[in-house]
Amino acid sequence: MASDLTHHAVEYAPAETNNTQPLTVKALRADGIKHVRIQWVDLLNQVRYRVVPLAYFEKLLQTSRPGISLTKAALGLAFITIVEGFNATGEYLYAIDLSTLRICPYAPGHASVMGWFEEKTPAAKVVGHKAIEVDLCPRTILRRVVEHAKDAAGVEFLVGFETEFILLTKTLPATAANAHGWCTANALPTGSKEAQVLEEIVDALGQAGIEVQMYHAEAAPGQYEVVTGPLPPLQAADALVHTRETIYNVASRHGLRATLAPRVFLDNCGSAAHAHISVHAPGASAQPSAHTNLSALEASFLAGLLQHLPHVALLLLPTAASYARVLDGVWSGGTYVCWGTDNREAPVRLCNAPSPAARNFELKTLDGTANPYLALAGVLGAGLAGVLQGQKLTMKDCSGELSAARMDAAGRAALGITERLPLDWEKARARFAQSVLVDRVFGADFKTKFLSVHNVRGSVSQVAWLLTFIYCRV
Repeated sequence: MASDLTHHAVEYAPAETNNTQPLTVKALRADGIKHVRIQWVDLLNQVRYRVVPLAYFEKLLQTSRPGISLTKAALGLAFITIVEGFNATGEYLYAIDLSTLRICPYAPGHASVMGWFEEKTPAAKVVGHKAIEVDLCPRTILRRVVEHAKDAAGVEFLVGFETEFILLTKTLPATAANAHGWCTANALPTGSKEAQVLEEIVDALGQAGIEVQMYHAEAAPGQYEVVTGPLPPLQAADALVHTRETIYNVASRHGLRATLAPRVFLDNCGSAAHAHISVHAPGASAQPSAHTNLSALEASFLAGLLQHLPHVALLLLPTAASYARVLDGVWSGGTYVCWGTDNREAPVRLCNAPSPAARNFELKTLDGTANPYLALAGVLGAGLAGVLQGQKLTMKDCSGELSAARMDAAGRAALGITERLPLDWEKARARFAQSVLVDRVFGADFKTKFLSVHNVRGSVSQVAWLLTFIYCRV
C-alpha cells in the first residue's frame, strides 16, 4: 500500500470523540464508589467541591432537578473575600450534569461530577432552559459559544491540552524534585518517585476515560508534561480540570507538591497549558490554499483569533506571574501577535500543516492559572467572530528564521505584524475592559463582575505572585 508522505499524525473528528457512554450509579457501586464530589470551578480557577455519600447522591438524582444549593456569592469569591457586586443573599441550584461523572482513581472510593449554576426560580417571560441559565456560570458560557458556532455557522471544534507542571519537594524555598533536561532519560529513572508519580497519573487518567497521548520531562527542574487527546470544547475543559486534580493528588500521595505556577524559577522555563484547537465543518473543504496552508474556514477563524487575542488575554494569562512566563526568546509564544507554521515563538503555532485532518492551532498564550471554560469561550468566541464575518487573513505566516521579536519594524510590517499582547496584568485588564467582543461573548454584567473578582486576586498576586501560587494550589 502506497503511503502519502505529505500526511502524518493521528486524525480526529468531532463525531468520533464524543461517543463515550456516561457512567451510571450502578457502575459506581460496582466500582466500590462510596462518595461523589460535586465540583465546580470558580471565576478565579479555584476548584471547589462538596462531597455527598453515594446513597444521598442517588436520592438527589430522583428529584425533578437534581442538584445542590449554593450561595450566589460562590462566584464572587476571591480567596475568602466576597468582592464588590456580590452579597450574602440568594442561592443558585448547582444542577448535576451526569454526562461528566467520572471515577477518581487518585482518591479510592470517590467519583466526581460537574454541573451548571442555575436560578432556582425561572425568569418570567423566558421560554425553555434559558429561563434558569446563569450568565456567570463558566460552563454555561462555553456551552453557549459552542452552540452558537454550530447553529450560526455549522462549525465544531476539538481541543486537546498539554499540561505542564513542576514537582517540588518543598515550597519555601521552592525546591524541585530533581534537575534534568528536556526529555532526558534521567528525568524518569525506573523506581524513582517521579517515575511512579507520572505512571500513576497516566493510569488514573486512563481509568477515568481520558486519553493520554504522551508524557515526558520538560526543560525546567522537576518539570513534566502530560498531553491529553482532543475532545469537544466543554468536554475538553472538564477533562482538563480532572487532569489537574489527578496531578495534584497523585503527587501529594507521594509527598510531593505539584504546581502549575507559570514561573517558579526565574532563571528557567515556565509552565503553560497549551491548547490545540482544530476547526471542523461538515462539507467545508479542508484543503489549504497555496499561500497559507489553511482552509478558508481555518483562515477566517485564525484572523478573528489574532484580531481579538489582546482583548481576551486576561482570560488566558490572568495573573501577574503569567506575564513573567510569556516573554520573547524563551519559546513561550512571545509577545507579538502573530502566527507561524511550527513556530514556537508565535502565540499561535500551526501544527501538522500538510495534513488537513490532523491540522490544528496550538495556542501557547495560556497557562494553568486560567479557568479553562472562560479561556476557551474567549478564544473560540474570537475565532468564531472571524468565521461569521468571513474575515480575510491578511497576516502572513511567520515561519522564517527570525522570530517576530528579532525582526525590525519593517520586517514585521511586511508580514502584517503590528500589535503586541498586553505585557502585564494591568494592560491586560484595560484591554479586556474595553473589548466589544467580550461584551458580545460574555455579556457586560459578566465583564463587570469578573473584573471585580479578578482585581482582588490580582492585587495579591502583584505583591507576592510566587508565594501566592505555590501556596494556593495552582
